[in-house]
Amino acid sequence: MSTPSTRLPEGRYGRSSDERADRTLKAVGAVLGVLLLALVGWFGYHYVAQNEISAEVIGFELSDDAVKVHLEVHKDAGTAGYCTVRSQAENGAEVGRADFRFAADATRVDEVVTLRTASPGTTAELVGCHAE
Repeated sequence: MSTPSTRLPEGRYGRSSDERADRTLKAVGAVLGVLLLALVGWFGYHYVAQNEISAEVIGFELSDDAVKVHLEVHKDAGTAGYCTVRSQAENGAEVGRADFRFAADATRVDEVVTLRTASPGTTAELVGCHAE
């Protein structure tokens, strides 16, 4: 005695719904993958190519109510912008934060700016720079 087969006869009923669903899911996954890759590429390009101002803290001098920060800013000619600087106390609390604006004509700005603090600061940190 033989056992009956539970498989459908080949070629008789066309594709199963599982095969169609698998193919649809693969297509949707491929489209979503390409869109995600394009989105990451766009954000990467925008971050690298559109960042027209870069700066660094060269040094700083501390006092009881202020921090003198030596900033060096590199930017495109004709680009006006600002850099945000902050200072923290020894316990990590922020004691001062300010934006410093730079003229549009120079491509390199080397300047000492004074950041007023609520209490004695121990650091000077460049938070970021932005074009206007």
